Amino acid sequence: MANSKEGEVSTLTDQTTWRLRFALNNVPTTGGQKVGELFVVHLQFIEEEGFEPPQGLVKQVFPDDDTEDTTSSSSSTAPRMKITNGRWKLSEDPDDRKDGLWIWGLFKEPLYPFLLLQIETDEYPISGVEEDSLKPLRLYAQVDHKRDKETGEVELGVASLNLREIEQMKADPFGAAKVEIFEEVKVGQLTFRPYDAKET
Repeated sequence: MANSKEGEVSTLTDQTTWRLRFALNNVPTTGGQKVGELFVVHLQFIEEEGFEPPQGLVKQVFPDDDTEDTTSSSSSTAPRMKITNGRWKLSEDPDDRKDGLWIWGLFKEPLYPFLLLQIETDEYPISGVEEDSLKPLRLYAQVDHKRDKETGEVELGVASLNLREIEQMKADPFGAAKVEIFEEVKVGQLTFRPYDAKET
C-alpha cells in the first residue's frame, strides 16, 4: 500500500494515498430526517493516460487494516463512508484568461489551479437510529490545486462539498419538452493531506 513517507513527493498517482476528511451537514436521510456527520476516507488518484487536462479515477483504499468496514477507522474516531465511484480532473481558472495561453506557447506548461472532484457514496446507516440511513450521494468539489514545477509536489486545499440537485423545468409553453436544471447546494467541507501510516 502506497503511503506518504518522509522525503517522498505527494502526487496525483497511486504512489500517494490521500487522507480525506469531510463533514456533511443537513443531509436528508431515507427516513426524512436531516443529519450531520464527519467522515474519514483514504483515496488514491489514478490518472488515465492520453488526456489533457490530466484526469482520471478515484480509488478508495483501506491502509489502516485492509478491510472495508466503514463503521470505524483505527486511525480516527470518525466513521468511514464507502466510495463506490469517483472521478477527478484538473481545471483552468474560468475567470482568468491567461490560463489558456499555454496552448500558444506563451507558458512552458498549463496552469491548473483547480482539481474538480466527483465522488459517489454507498448508503450509510445512521448510528443510533434504527432503519434510517444516508442515501447514496453524488458529491462535487472544486479543490485548490498547486504543483511545484521543480519537484512535482502536489498540494490540495480546503474546499466546499456540494450536492447537485436536479430540477425539471418546462422548455415550452405546452410542457411537452422539459430540461433539467442543475443547482449545487453546499452540504459540507473537505480537507486533504497525504496519509502517513505513523499518524494516529
